[in-house]
Amino acid sequence: MEALNKDHRNQYALITGATSGIGYELAKLFASDGFNLILVARNEDRLQQVTNELKAAYSVEVTPKVKDLFKPGAAKEIYNEVKAMGITINVLVNDAGQGQWGPFLETDLERDIDIIQLNIIALLSLTKYFVRDMVVRNEGKILQLGSEAGTTPMPLLSVYAATKAFVLSFSAALANELQDTDVTVTVLLPGATDTDFFHKAQQEDTVTYRESKLAPPAEVARDGYEALMKGESKIISGAKTKMHVFMSDLAGTKGAARNARKLNEISDKENGRTEATHGASRAEREMVTEQTSSRDGDYKR
Repeated sequence: MEALNKDHRNQYALITGATSGIGYELAKLFASDGFNLILVARNEDRLQQVTNELKAAYSVEVTPKVKDLFKPGAAKEIYNEVKAMGITINVLVNDAGQGQWGPFLETDLERDIDIIQLNIIALLSLTKYFVRDMVVRNEGKILQLGSEAGTTPMPLLSVYAATKAFVLSFSAALANELQDTDVTVTVLLPGATDTDFFHKAQQEDTVTYRESKLAPPAEVARDGYEALMKGESKIISGAKTKMHVFMSDLAGTKGAARNARKLNEISDKENGRTEATHGASRAEREMVTEQTSSRDGDYKR
């Protein structure tokens, strides 16, 4: 399949979390539009699978970078290696992120800190490194993966929701700081999406996962991609998500937290959803299963 937009030839998009879910679908959109790709993920085998797939499907350069963004120095390593390659990053996509379901009193502290490292520190660091170069060139785009969860307190996903609140606030502030440049920052707010997130977060038995209609990752990615290309500062993906955000604002903090908790509690539905239908996310889950000998949870680290 030939790339569709020759205008982006010789431009590069760096995408974290590119092996499944929204990140995978974004990688396909960038490749179909002619961007060369640098893809970042932890699992070498899965990353190579996606690299080979995109190379075969699109006439673009695809470079895999195996990095663990849970590790504090990973963002700087990525930046230094890209600079050493002599590559200019025209678009940065901070997609990688995870959550952990459960009462805060019961979740593991180290896991909570890991979530903050991945969702906040890694995103902040990559943004800092690459946006400075973009401003010097007066050219560039950044897409940050936020979440509907960042707009409301979420019992049983408290740390995850708080990290996404940071992403939303930080991205809006940075977009304002850069308003007199040709560098744009866009934050994408999906609702519950058909990805491997729920399994990594051990959230697969909740009302949201088992009973709710989940957004297709390709649709969410398309919303984010189009908003990014237009230079919009924020996009809430999907009518259902927009309604949730609106109703949360009306309910106030306590009401919103109460409503969110209902969705995050354990479902009593016997025949609800048990796994993602999105192909790349299912493939990611198989890799997790192979490495952990469990259908649930994250890769071993």
